[in-house]
Amino acid sequence: MGTKGIRTAVKVDLNKPASEQAGLHNRWHPDVPSCGKIANNEVVKIECLDWTGGQIKNNDSADDVKNVDLTEIHYLSGPFDIETAEPGDVLLVEIQDVQPFEDQPWGFSGVFSADNGGGFLDEFYPKAAKAIWDFEGIFCSSRHIPHVRFAGLIHPGILGCAPSAEVLAEWNRREGELIATNTIERDVAKPPEPKNAHSGNADETLKEKIAREGARTIPGRPENGGNCDIKNLSRGSKVYLPVHVPGAKFSVGDLHFSQGDGEISFCGAIEMAGVITIKFTVIKDGMAKMAMKSPIFHPGPVEPQFGPGRYLTFEGFSVDHHGKQHYLDATVAYRETCLRVIEYLRRYGYNDYQIYMLLSCAPVQGHIAGLVDIPNACTTMGVPMDIFDFDIRPEAEVVKKDMGTCAFESS
Repeated sequence: MGTKGIRTAVKVDLNKPASEQAGLHNRWHPDVPSCGKIANNEVVKIECLDWTGGQIKNNDSADDVKNVDLTEIHYLSGPFDIETAEPGDVLLVEIQDVQPFEDQPWGFSGVFSADNGGGFLDEFYPKAAKAIWDFEGIFCSSRHIPHVRFAGLIHPGILGCAPSAEVLAEWNRREGELIATNTIERDVAKPPEPKNAHSGNADETLKEKIAREGARTIPGRPENGGNCDIKNLSRGSKVYLPVHVPGAKFSVGDLHFSQGDGEISFCGAIEMAGVITIKFTVIKDGMAKMAMKSPIFHPGPVEPQFGPGRYLTFEGFSVDHHGKQHYLDATVAYRETCLRVIEYLRRYGYNDYQIYMLLSCAPVQGHIAGLVDIPNACTTMGVPMDIFDFDIRPEAEVVKKDMGTCAFESS
């Protein structure tokens, strides 16, 4: 007696523009047409493009990163109607596997130009840069960041169900209010953007409505999860998502071969195209039963094993690089933590951009250590020492190496 294979719920074409593929969309909106149905308790494979829809190429120039069109991202596979799912239910998403495409065993990480996306440290590193990573089974290495090799904690950056019309209106209200009252010299949120909005196989009237109202996929949000970029949401993990519309209208994308806590360079994970295998289970009235207002997840058993004592951990506090004291500001503290690691690792011959990307995509452990001891928040970053083929312990002799360079934008 044979067994039935796992069906592929949607396929993508790596050689066709993402904007022409009906099984993809890049805005959150309840009216994006479903591209297929999935039964309750069914296991399916879902193919995904990388988050830019193929804009970044495997070469030694970062001009593609510098000029990336951010009105297009993220291209998500879906949405899918999950049979029996209704508003108030919870959709249990079990991640059984994530893999790159066999004929595209590479991914990329990047530093976005400060005037086109930027990143956590763009005040210090404003230029566009890129690293290409080659996959060898569970391991990855890069010609642009040598003397490093590690196992990827492979995962999707984005999982979520569609917002209801009411939830979407609330997103646009509160983010619009933040934009309207902004007093700092940078974008604090992205409002709906009709340019390059893609809504699968919607007709022209519906496309215009979705383009006008649809929420950008850039941030994660409490009501549906979305772009949370949680590195431990890997194989074997269970994710519990609130359902706001009939059928849930589930979407997934932004696959990562690896990522560090914080994905600090914005394009910081090792981004890839690939296939995710998921089991879907509807939990009736789950939102009320779980008192759920935002997603919950149960991490799986898969994680790189570096062993006790194999992380070199750096501390940062909410005193910024100008010497200004901030009150319990974990963002300032984590930025300073990252800078301490960069200052330490540059002694071995890396340039700062190489380290910046490495801390974004390697499985570093970022933690909030303290948020109560006024005035200083304290955060930490643990760097796994075993990803390097040389000794980075403080007591070891520093031997400077020729570390080459990452790819940079043309001058």
